[in-house]
Amino acid sequence: MVPSTLQYLDRAKPEPSSAVQAEAWLPEYWYGRFLGLGNKGLDGCIDYTNLDYGTSLHFATVGSNNGHNGNDGIAFLNELEVLADFSFRAVHLESVIGKQIVEAYYGRPHDKAYFLGCSMGGRQGTQSALMYPEDFDGIVAGAPATNFNFFEGWAAMLGQRIGAPDPTGNDSFIPPELWDVVAAEVLRQCDGQDGVEDGIITEPDECRFRPEAILCVPGQESGCLSIFQINALNEIYRPLFGRNGEFLYSRYDPGAEADGGAQQWFSGSIDPFIADWYRFAVLSDPAYSFENFSLDTIMLGDTLNPGIIGTVNGDFSFVAYGGRKFLTYHGRMDQVIPSGNSKEMYNNIARTLSMPSLDDFYRLFLVPGMNHCMGGPGATAFGQSGIASNVMNSSSYNVLLAMVDWVESGISPDVIIGTGSAGQTRMHCRYPQKSVWDGSTFSCEA
Repeated sequence: MVPSTLQYLDRAKPEPSSAVQAEAWLPEYWYGRFLGLGNKGLDGCIDYTNLDYGTSLHFATVGSNNGHNGNDGIAFLNELEVLADFSFRAVHLESVIGKQIVEAYYGRPHDKAYFLGCSMGGRQGTQSALMYPEDFDGIVAGAPATNFNFFEGWAAMLGQRIGAPDPTGNDSFIPPELWDVVAAEVLRQCDGQDGVEDGIITEPDECRFRPEAILCVPGQESGCLSIFQINALNEIYRPLFGRNGEFLYSRYDPGAEADGGAQQWFSGSIDPFIADWYRFAVLSDPAYSFENFSLDTIMLGDTLNPGIIGTVNGDFSFVAYGGRKFLTYHGRMDQVIPSGNSKEMYNNIARTLSMPSLDDFYRLFLVPGMNHCMGGPGATAFGQSGIASNVMNSSSYNVLLAMVDWVESGISPDVIIGTGSAGQTRMHCRYPQKSVWDGSTFSCEA
């Protein structure tokens, strides 16, 4: 914890059946900036890592439990107000009440307000921009779980492709050791497409992975896959479509399966994050087994849209014309949320606002070699979460500081420079620019 920082705990009850608990960390040396924080997964956990991080950069920082305690979905069962807190209201209360606390403590109001979150926190930041654009001047929203209802359905379908909820005796199940075979073949086919073989696929959307290359031949008993497993892979590496062929959700990024965390979706069971959402928020059936899970279940979840959680509206008018700024980033090896989803959101906003470029107010940075929110073999630290990610205290190397420069000085971030675990750096490009290898380094080209 940063020395000389006041910690303040508060509890708000927006409705009789709901309550939001939050902490404000207030640094001794304050530069007039307010920072609200997001959450992860189904978390009802205050983000202490980023409370520490925010105050280390002299932000008055507030994080909440998102309206419930714990990291499961039990609190959502038949509780519409708790769902509303989780979906959008807790972050709004962070902003409203947090700013009141800040003003009371420092004796003056804040100058500028910012938001920092990734994954579910990225979705919260996006929802905040859509529903309460006046809450934050600048939002940093990483790997956002937007299009949430179809994301949940897509993730459940990934498990179902290989036998979930119970893979016992299912010919399509792919055990962990065979995922290593799949990952190696994906790299063999696609790693060199960017001009350098470094274990990183710069543009997964250009990887047309052909799993048939590792189909077992007669007499081969290891290091290969059966026709049933190959068929499952072909389904995994294609988008989710509706019954009439309509696009619902982006495909799994080739290359992301190389991370061990990919087993969240490919273990042969339905991940608790997905299971709890359907059991407690969508179906109100704690005993639901997923044996009959189908596209109909997914469409029901989208129709119900619990807590208005979908976060798929492309109308960013109040951000675009209100002088506010939005920065998002997404790893191209994200084993949880495919990076194509962030491209879809960008293009959705462009279509909705009839804007070919969103550069004036919205920037998406795609990060080759990065897993979900952080980590991976690439240059994946750029100030996005926790003190450890702030390798260099400079806006070129830190997305939060880049947002401050954009909001307060009008200096828009053209690129973000990431740093890897071995000290290597790489320039990350804003969409729709491309990261291009020139024989010695990567640069950004339109």
